[in-house]
Amino acid sequence: MFQISPIPAFHDNYFWLIESDTETWVVDPGDATPVIKALQDRGKKLSGILITHHHSDHIGGVKELHYPGLQVIGPTKDRFELVNDAVSDGDIRQVCGAQFKVIEVPGHTLNHIAFFSTPSGQAPVLFSGDTLFAAGCGRLFEGTPKQMFRSLNRLLALPDNTQVYCAHEYTEANLRFALSVEPGNQDIVQRVREVSGLRAQGIPSVPTNIKIEKATNPFLRTTSAEITSNIKAKLESTGTPDQTEIFAQLRKMKDIF
Repeated sequence: MFQISPIPAFHDNYFWLIESDTETWVVDPGDATPVIKALQDRGKKLSGILITHHHSDHIGGVKELHYPGLQVIGPTKDRFELVNDAVSDGDIRQVCGAQFKVIEVPGHTLNHIAFFSTPSGQAPVLFSGDTLFAAGCGRLFEGTPKQMFRSLNRLLALPDNTQVYCAHEYTEANLRFALSVEPGNQDIVQRVREVSGLRAQGIPSVPTNIKIEKATNPFLRTTSAEITSNIKAKLESTGTPDQTEIFAQLRKMKDIF
């Protein structure tokens, strides 16, 4: 059994602290200072670091946190020298007594990975980095729409009760966009109310879960008749766009929303 706690950082980042009785790990520590404080507050020593991709707000604190013998797990295709345990799709690593499987999810970056676990006695856990957000997905800085669409569909296939720990508090803005492309979706309307209430109290809107995302995330809803109709009108197309085309257009629209 382990616990997962958010470490808020920068404007809207979350680093995730994973704690068991014997180990303490952190996911995507872009800044060492709040991680060190969290460890000191708990009287813990860092056991290891998980990295989903190479952007500075995910790795900026690793150098200060690093010490000899510390395990730093990250993508094989990375450009970050402090990764000393490079992993690729399907690899398994032990973290806090649970097996975490590596899922390659290129799109946001070409080397992006996610970490998935089905710990005994707990709901499945996914650290999705900047690939899957609550009601959204990451920008395509390096990958193609086809790559990101495939990556999201890999995550969509995970169990509905999978707890999704993404790296940013983007949910309110993402839901505004979701409502703009699927205004008839009452699940989105309800989710807006729920998240607004949480954020008004300063409570994180994540983790989310796969079931919620299937119902409210437009990037996972490319088969929605309402979204398809809106995208078709946007493209001024006489034919029906395929799902990858719908996804690509949604991502373009979100970029300027």
